[in-house]
Amino acid sequence: MRSLPVADPGVPDARSPFRYLLWTARSQAGSLLVGIGYAILWWTAMALVPAAVGRSVDAIWHEDMRGLLIWSAVVFGLGVAQAVTSTLRHRMAVFNWLSAAYRTVQVTVRQATRLGATLPKRVSTGEVVSVGNSDIAHIGNAMDILLRGTGAIVAIVTVTVILIGTSPALGLTVLIGVPVMAVAVGPLLRPLHRRQHAHRDLQGELSTRATDIVAGLRVLRGVGGEQIFAERYAEESQKVRRAGVRVAAVEATLEGAQVLLPGLLIAGVTWLGARAALSGEITVGQLVAFYGYAAFLISPLRTLTEAADKLTKGHVAARRVVRILNLRPEVTGGTGTSQGGLLRDVASGVAVRPGVLTAVVSAVPEESVAIADRLGRYADGDVDFGDVPLDSLPIDEVRRRILVADNEAGLFAGPLRDELDVTGTASEETLTRALRAACAEDVVEALPDGLDATVAEAGREFSGGQRQRLRLARALAADPEVLVLVEPTSAVDAHSEARIAVRLAEARAGRTTLVCTTSPLVLDHADHVVYVEEGVARAQGTHRELLTENAAYRAVVTRGEEEPVRPPEPAGVGRGKPGEEAA
Repeated sequence: MRSLPVADPGVPDARSPFRYLLWTARSQAGSLLVGIGYAILWWTAMALVPAAVGRSVDAIWHEDMRGLLIWSAVVFGLGVAQAVTSTLRHRMAVFNWLSAAYRTVQVTVRQATRLGATLPKRVSTGEVVSVGNSDIAHIGNAMDILLRGTGAIVAIVTVTVILIGTSPALGLTVLIGVPVMAVAVGPLLRPLHRRQHAHRDLQGELSTRATDIVAGLRVLRGVGGEQIFAERYAEESQKVRRAGVRVAAVEATLEGAQVLLPGLLIAGVTWLGARAALSGEITVGQLVAFYGYAAFLISPLRTLTEAADKLTKGHVAARRVVRILNLRPEVTGGTGTSQGGLLRDVASGVAVRPGVLTAVVSAVPEESVAIADRLGRYADGDVDFGDVPLDSLPIDEVRRRILVADNEAGLFAGPLRDELDVTGTASEETLTRALRAACAEDVVEALPDGLDATVAEAGREFSGGQRQRLRLARALAADPEVLVLVEPTSAVDAHSEARIAVRLAEARAGRTTLVCTTSPLVLDHADHVVYVEEGVARAQGTHRELLTENAAYRAVVTRGEEEPVRPPEPAGVGRGKPGEEAA
């Protein structure tokens, strides 16, 4: 059902993945800065430990008990500082990860609401699902690594300053070695970026295939097509696996570089420190401190290469999000107002009169659907609502006043009551009337908890006819000013269809309603019928008048069978009598 009001989009101006990541960071700048502060304190406390240990060793060498106690206390204090700041940093890291991930979910859902019927036409289901399955994690990781990455840079700078102050050669080695190491891993990032992007696209296609198979599993079993589609899914999953292996090959090389390059730099620092100690340029304690720095530098250097990897993955994930955010609705609204009245599609000539149950009949169902889409403002068209063009009204007002319910509308997981009462304002009596009009009381009665029963995803526990009746009940419970129904009885049996025809007319008495159908049972209860051929209204009247006067209409409604036209009912027999007996 495509009728919910469009919420305030709140979608960022994200014309590129980098701009989106920047917007995400700015949106949570406060928590990021706090987390970066904790990360800097954490890394700095660790960076100062080797220096304090070296001073303690020198105190032992010089038999300075007071100095030993002071520097031992400093080491203890640095350990406590590490424990506290590590806990706080991790807490902020999780907070920022969740903020970035679910902010992405929020803007994606808002954009999906804003796009409405445009979204499934432009983006596959799998691509949207992949945003929630994997992309939000990579965007969250990109925000998380900013904390440790910034702290790692500060820690490397701190160690470099200490080393330069102790031994200029060692300090310059670190100062030059870190940028060289960063440049060395650069050539790996471009192929990683490209392969990750290809892998993401294949994952989205595979998710779409899986969604289609699950949705059509009952049909596949009916025609014996499970094995064929299982083989196609297996073939596509192997493509995803091979793409994943190609990504893993680059990631494995990057992981190896994270060990090899820092290891070479640290080995050089250790070798230079040992030579300086042998030549008497540095003390024994300083040599011990250099070994400590050599071990410590592994962590911040690996963090920098990890940051390059995660930021690359975050950029790839942001590209998929930006692809959705950059979509624009096919139709937009204006700022006008309308008192309502005649709803008329100029292109086809179909006019829906106020308070009348109108039916549209076409030999080609797509023609009726196109008219319904234009009347509901889901497609551009020259449509008048009262004395003003429909496209001059705000789109949220159109959605509130004109409801288009078709057979593509889904059922969502959750309590059935919430499923039927989408606005949360319908009374128990309203829901009861809607269920009766849609002949769906038996569906609710069969559930252990009635309206409080939980509906599974897509309403898969219901048959096709049951889902159709529940969708109709949902549309009737909304009680819009104008209701447009597209083939509302195509999946129900003839007995239920006859009852629905009678009750639908009763439920919408005095309300503006359009039904696109070829069902004689429904058409017989319509106040006015419009026959459409090649997208244009060719004949109008009551169902029985058209059966008598228009051969083309008769062929469509009777499915091409040459049936005699029923004579008019005897005087004194009301229109609803046959349906009432069927009920």
